[in-house]
Amino acid sequence: MSPMPLVIVMGVSGSGKTTVGSGLAVRLGVPFIDGDDLHPQSNIDKMAAGHALTDDDRWPWLARIGQALTDAEATGMVIACSALKRAYRDAIGAQEPRAVFIHLSASRDLIAQRLAERSGHFMPASLLDSQFAALEPLAREEPGAVVDVSGDIDDALGVAVADVRRLAAS
Repeated sequence: MSPMPLVIVMGVSGSGKTTVGSGLAVRLGVPFIDGDDLHPQSNIDKMAAGHALTDDDRWPWLARIGQALTDAEATGMVIACSALKRAYRDAIGAQEPRAVFIHLSASRDLIAQRLAERSGHFMPASLLDSQFAALEPLAREEPGAVVDVSGDIDDALGVAVADVRRLAAS
């Protein structure tokens, strides 16, 4: 029996991490966690005030993400987590080497439109440019794949499921 998948659905705010991540978890038959729920309150307060997080703010949060994956080795898990920088993904991977990354990608204009239509989220649209500036695309040697989320969500989910299965088999 193959091990259960441990997946990080990554991307900038508004790329669809929660939507795609929860749908991916259902299709894979594993639990889902929104990584935002693992932020310390100080990070949430900082972002809600319109301030970008620093790396020092992120390290404890990334440790929680990695630990959640490690704790879910028997059941599998999908976590929505921005994981914008290679160093962040490396930190998660150092804690849970089986983690794979699904990078949700779309144009800045489309993401900005989605953020403008979203309500009730602590991450303000004003921080979108800082997110794109921080984003380091997946490198060829990283365990992951890029999924275009510009179109139909079911199409993106189908691609993500196929990518996770392909990555698990390699």
